[in-house]
Amino acid sequence: MTVQDRRASLYDCAEHLKAETLQVWQTMRQQAQSCRDPLSRQLLEATILQHENLPSALCTLLGHKLGNSAISAQNLMDVFADIYHNYAAPLNAAAEDLQAIFERDAACPDLITPFMFFKGFHAMQTYRLAHWLWLKEKRYLALHLQSRGSEVFGVDIHPAARMGCRILLDHATGIVIGETCVVENDVSLLQGVTLGGTGKNMGDRHPKVRRGVLIGAGAKVLGNIVIGEGAKIGAGSIVLESVHAYTTVVGNPARRVGVRNTAMPALTMDQTLPPIDYII
Repeated sequence: MTVQDRRASLYDCAEHLKAETLQVWQTMRQQAQSCRDPLSRQLLEATILQHENLPSALCTLLGHKLGNSAISAQNLMDVFADIYHNYAAPLNAAAEDLQAIFERDAACPDLITPFMFFKGFHAMQTYRLAHWLWLKEKRYLALHLQSRGSEVFGVDIHPAARMGCRILLDHATGIVIGETCVVENDVSLLQGVTLGGTGKNMGDRHPKVRRGVLIGAGAKVLGNIVIGEGAKIGAGSIVLESVHAYTTVVGNPARRVGVRNTAMPALTMDQTLPPIDYII
């Protein structure tokens, strides 16, 4: 089957998709069909309504955003279609990311909005495609997508990093995630967050961010350290040591200012802190 055939028959992969993924697409189409403004309707037709399924719409959206003189939008769409045809995991993850954004972001009224306009969502899906290419030893193409994602969305995620599902990159501008990072499910990162190394050390050198962590705007988490499940990192913090689960840290260098029981701050997006007196 040619790449063009795969693009024409993308719905063949539906049997490998979760029911929730198919429901997300149906909800998006219903939301788009309810629009009555003529100019907005034209935009929705091109982005959503003319497509039969989520992979087709996502291929087109990302292809047009990432294409350039080196690799055209059409060629990228063919590459993405080939991936989605054979590999349902990034599609299921994309649907889960959309749902997570809708549930957590107060500025998100529906599923259409992040799909069409939120560069954090676009950057995550670019990473998911680049990661697949990296694992398939197509390293230069993966790095090309990383580079284009950084140029277009202002988000730099190394394709070798391991990212879970239901990830929210809120506003997203300036987020950097290094090569050996691990970010588990249900994590929320705000703009300007760095998950980086501490120098020129080789090997495993980047943070491991466990489930449910919330990292505030501008925070820098550096080194091969662990941010425990349900931890909260205050905005602007510099974190150089591991953080225990369900613990809040703030400051430069970051220090503990509170401990909770089981709350997942990434899900509530609660960035408030206990009464503290700390020095940055």
